[in-house]
Amino acid sequence: MRVVSDAREARRLRREIRGTVGLVPTMGALHDGHLSLVARARAENDAVAASIFVNPAQFGQGEDLAAYPRNLAGDLAQLEAAGLDLVYVPEAASVYPAGFQTWVVPGPLAEPLEGARRQGHFRGVLTVVSKLFHVIEPDRAYFGQKDAQQAILVRRMTADLDVSVGIVVCPIVRDRDGLALSSRNVYLTPDERRAAPVLFRSLRAVAAAWGAGERRGERLREAARAVLATEALAAVDYVSAADPETLAEIDTATGRLLVSIAVRFGTTRFLNNALLPENATL
Repeated sequence: MRVVSDAREARRLRREIRGTVGLVPTMGALHDGHLSLVARARAENDAVAASIFVNPAQFGQGEDLAAYPRNLAGDLAQLEAAGLDLVYVPEAASVYPAGFQTWVVPGPLAEPLEGARRQGHFRGVLTVVSKLFHVIEPDRAYFGQKDAQQAILVRRMTADLDVSVGIVVCPIVRDRDGLALSSRNVYLTPDERRAAPVLFRSLRAVAAAWGAGERRGERLREAARAVLATEALAAVDYVSAADPETLAEIDTATGRLLVSIAVRFGTTRFLNNALLPENATL
C-alpha cells in the first residue's frame, strides 16, 4: 500500500496502476461502514484507492472541525489490512493553498435539509470531491447512503460537469440496535448512546406506515416525529419525506420516497435516512 500526501505523486502512482480504480473518499476515523465501501470497491475494480482528509471547507462556524476524531495510524492499519493500493492523505494547505478562490457551487439540490442548516457545506464537499477526482482519476467512487443528500449532489455534479466517474451509493451499515455507524458516534455519552437507536425506530415506523399503504407526506413525517418524541434526549432538527430526485417535500407520494431525519444528542447532530420503494420494510 502506497501512502502519499502530494497530489503530483498521487497522480504518478495512479497512472502506474493497470485496470480500473475505485476511490473511497473519507475523513478518517474509519469504521465498518467505511470498510464496507472498500469491500465493494475491491469487488468491482482492479485496484482501490482511498483518501483521508478532514475537509475544513465543509465545516461551518461552531461545528466540530477541531474536535473531529482523527486516528491516522489506526486508519492506515485498517486500510492496509483491507488490501488498499493507494491512500492519498493531503494537508489542508495543499488542497487550499494561499490564493485559492475557485469553488464548485451547487444548485437547488443543496438548498433544503443540510444545505439550509449548514451554509456553504456542500460547496466545500463538492469542491474537495472534484479535486479528489482530478487527482486520483478513479473509474468509480463509493459513497454511503447515510449522507443521502451528499451522494445525490455528487451524482448531480458528475452529470452536470461531464465527469467520467461512476458514483456508487452503498447501503447504510448499522450496529445491532440499528444505529448507523458514524465517526461522530464516539461523541455520545453512555446515556445518549442508549437513546440514539430511536433514529432507526422512527424510520421503521415510517416504513411500516408506508408498507401499510400510507402515502400522505405529513402522515409519514408524523409517524417519525411520534417515535422521536418518546426519547427525551433527542432534540429533533428536521424530519423530511421528500422526492429522492428533487428533494422536494411531498404531499402525496406517487413513487419512491426519501425519509431523512436529523437529531441532536448533546452537542452533536446525527443524520439517518431510508429510501422507500414499493413494499419497503426496514
